[in-house]
Amino acid sequence: MSEIVLRPLAVADMPAVLAVQAQCYGDMLLESSDALASRLALSPDTCWAAALPDGALAAYLFTHPWPEDALPPLDGVLARDWMPGAALTWFVHDMAVAPVGRGMGLAQRLYAAARDAALADGLLSSRLIAVQSAAVWWRRLGYATIAAGEYAEKLADYGDDAVLMERRL
Repeated sequence: MSEIVLRPLAVADMPAVLAVQAQCYGDMLLESSDALASRLALSPDTCWAAALPDGALAAYLFTHPWPEDALPPLDGVLARDWMPGAALTWFVHDMAVAPVGRGMGLAQRLYAAARDAALADGLLSSRLIAVQSAAVWWRRLGYATIAAGEYAEKLADYGDDAVLMERRL
């Protein structure tokens, strides 16, 4: 098989992202193009795509800095509106691998590329919300479950099996 190309995500990828999202999430956890594009705008260096040789999108990853004391909303349009000097974490928002890209190690490769960019940006911790029983996969990358606490209501928007996780980078 020809080489998969890892590259930064672009706004022009949004239609393909929405198609992969629908393949991976069905009717649950779907987010709008505007919501996802706002994450890309927050941190274009930490949002990545894996493209097939023909250019088709096989996987994507949206990540961005976010205040450590908050969780971004599901399907919300985000802005860099936190206070100067706020403690930030690298928030891994959404990674999806289309059926055509499964079994190729794309998730690990996308994560590594985005993590390197986050570290270069000075982010030293990470948080995410694992969905669809993905917590096991994230644990292999060093993430640990943390209590939902004050975030329980927001976490519920991500589904009954959503797990809040974090790690030091």
